Amino acid sequence: MTENSKPTGKIVIAGGTGFLGLNLARHLAEFGCEVVIISRNPTNEKGPWIHAQWDGRSLGDWANHLDGASALVNLTGRTVDCIKTPAHCDEILRSRVEATQVLGKAVRKVKSPPPVWAQMSTAHRYGDPPELVCDEYSAFGFGLAPIVGQAWEEAFEEAVLPEMRKVILRTSFVLGRDGGALPRLAKITRWGLGGKVGSGKQGISWLHEEDMNRLFTRAISCNEMTGAYMTTAPNPVSNAEFMKELRKALKVPIGLPATEFMVKIGAPLLMRTDPELATCGRYCVSSRLKEEGFEFLFPDLPSAMKDIYKTSK
Repeated sequence: MTENSKPTGKIVIAGGTGFLGLNLARHLAEFGCEVVIISRNPTNEKGPWIHAQWDGRSLGDWANHLDGASALVNLTGRTVDCIKTPAHCDEILRSRVEATQVLGKAVRKVKSPPPVWAQMSTAHRYGDPPELVCDEYSAFGFGLAPIVGQAWEEAFEEAVLPEMRKVILRTSFVLGRDGGALPRLAKITRWGLGGKVGSGKQGISWLHEEDMNRLFTRAISCNEMTGAYMTTAPNPVSNAEFMKELRKALKVPIGLPATEFMVKIGAPLLMRTDPELATCGRYCVSSRLKEEGFEFLFPDLPSAMKDIYKTSK
């Protein structure tokens, strides 16, 4: 792919009212694309896009937007930033699989389905191997996230039309100042609690939001891009290093460390989230993107943090 390749036409983003979806919608609109966001509820943010409502499970009028579209991007799925109750785990799985299945029914309903389907997945498919670097050719892991990732991708393989170009983006921790999990980490860091968690050796694979947009754009525009990709910057870091760089970017000199026990108690009580999001991790790189010559704007964490917090006081 040449860096001059540009997306054109109508792009449909399923599950597009979250952090990644709105970022991508704004990015695609800058290219002059007609953007259609499909979601359960419209965003409060006004922008150059059309909103179509669905329940993520049933066919409806929203499917007509796929007719003649240049690409379909599927980001649908309940957030994993929650306490993992049985009900939440069930919805994390069902929201991804059922939305993918109904999108498969929709592309079969329209006369002119989009020629490419870019599908979100998760780098957590590879589990939490200690200090082992994973790429697209590594063995998958075991646990809730790997099982969800497998079911999600299997649903996609069954839903996508044979003639459609398919791209799977196994995404890591996307960094953005105004969305995703980074603002929550920044808040506790400003409170002086931004030290390492546990041993601090668990891996954090990350990606700047602008490079995430560029990879979505590449998936849409590059006819040679096909199959599954690890969507992550080439330099993962330990939890201790990540928190050090975040403190530096925020100009916070002190970060008190937290033991695993403290996080297991505090995460569900204070942050209403799963402690394993902090105590576990993985070191991921993309061999395929390197082989294909993709160049990251932010290949290392210091440059990414400096850009994200460049106006920070």
